[in-house]
Amino acid sequence: MRTTRPKALAPAALALLLAAVATACSGSAGAADSRTVTVTVGYQSKTINTVTAGTLLRSLGYFEEELAARGRKDGVTYKVDWQDYATGAPITAQMTAGKIDIGSMGDFPLLINAVRGKELKQPTRLVSVTGYNLRGGLNTMVTAPDSKLESLADLRGKKVSTSVGSAADGTLVRALRRAGIDPSSGIEKLNQQPSVGASALQAGSVDALSQFVAWPGQLAYEGRAKALYDGAELNVPTFHGVTVREKFATERAGVLDDFLRAQRRATDHLRTEPVAAAESVAKETGLPAEVVYLYNGANGIATFDPALRPELIEALKQDVPVLKDAKLVGDVDVDAFVDPAPLARVTAAGTGTEPYPRAVAARPELWLKGQARTTSFDSPRELLKAARGADVRAAYVPDAVTGTLWFADKAVWVAEGPELRAFVTPAGAQAYVAAHQGSGARIVSFAEAGALAS
Repeated sequence: MRTTRPKALAPAALALLLAAVATACSGSAGAADSRTVTVTVGYQSKTINTVTAGTLLRSLGYFEEELAARGRKDGVTYKVDWQDYATGAPITAQMTAGKIDIGSMGDFPLLINAVRGKELKQPTRLVSVTGYNLRGGLNTMVTAPDSKLESLADLRGKKVSTSVGSAADGTLVRALRRAGIDPSSGIEKLNQQPSVGASALQAGSVDALSQFVAWPGQLAYEGRAKALYDGAELNVPTFHGVTVREKFATERAGVLDDFLRAQRRATDHLRTEPVAAAESVAKETGLPAEVVYLYNGANGIATFDPALRPELIEALKQDVPVLKDAKLVGDVDVDAFVDPAPLARVTAAGTGTEPYPRAVAARPELWLKGQARTTSFDSPRELLKAARGADVRAAYVPDAVTGTLWFADKAVWVAEGPELRAFVTPAGAQAYVAAHQGSGARIVSFAEAGALAS
């Protein structure tokens, strides 16, 4: 029997046939995947001065809106994978593995992010700021409510919990040095996650806790700690910012622009609707709204502005020696790490992107129950007078020297003639009284301060 062999296909026809078979075998999902881009964002939900690039931004859906608009133009479906972490270190680990595209973290972790990215051939760039405090008030040291410790000098030989490599650790190191205590031998430092350190403080296994926003405020609000040292005493700026993988920023420059536009919209929302923003973040994180507002409110400890301000970049450079001493980084080229171009692109192309005003001195603020707005006052005395007999949800007052906002009922009060002044820490109040002995300045309780104000 004679068999007929099929005619051989021409090379071009064969290539087309193989391509068709490959497409058929891959199924519709493969085709769909080629038109789908997932952007992975690492954030820290409970580090609440990053909310404009994380928790608040996610809840508002602004990034998804910007990407949907882009998708309608280029025929691509964009998805956002939000990944929540407790600190910046795991975000950096995932970024250097190519698994997170955009992340937000504090100034010290940002430097580690820069170094690790360069070492592991996944370079990153700092493209915007979320929240900042020009004096360093975002970091605080606290002790147990019944602790006898009242100053940094009392920490000598004590156990202190912090997260090594974090901005809070940087505050601890700098503060101890200023107090004449060697950070490496003068205390017993325990490297712990914030939640672990908070539990250790409550259990009595550590004497103090140095942590970043919002842990100190939360512990104080809940009556589980009292402030020992206000980071603003250092008068060194601290901030959190947004970092992006360089490869992603190059290949998806438009998507990065969308993110920065969305961050700007979230910043606008927070600044114009601070109470609503605090309530939203509280709902998403489980943090008390009163604590969120302490940091993110109209007079809050954090000022929100995406701008890469020169004083913040200079502070970043000052952070490098602290991390080098801890052997966490070598030399860091901060100028090469900072990339202002994406934010400049967005600002130039957008509307309503005028520069935000710089941080101004905080004012006393009263939040009454059932109210969607707060009231600010010109003096602590006026605040206490208005709060007397009112249904108060939270009352906030700035430290008389550092300006750091604190809960009025947790502050240390000083009466000086007709004036009433508040301080975050006992040491701050004692230093003021010692310097104003001739004026009759004296420390009084919160109840006494309230009575004197009426």
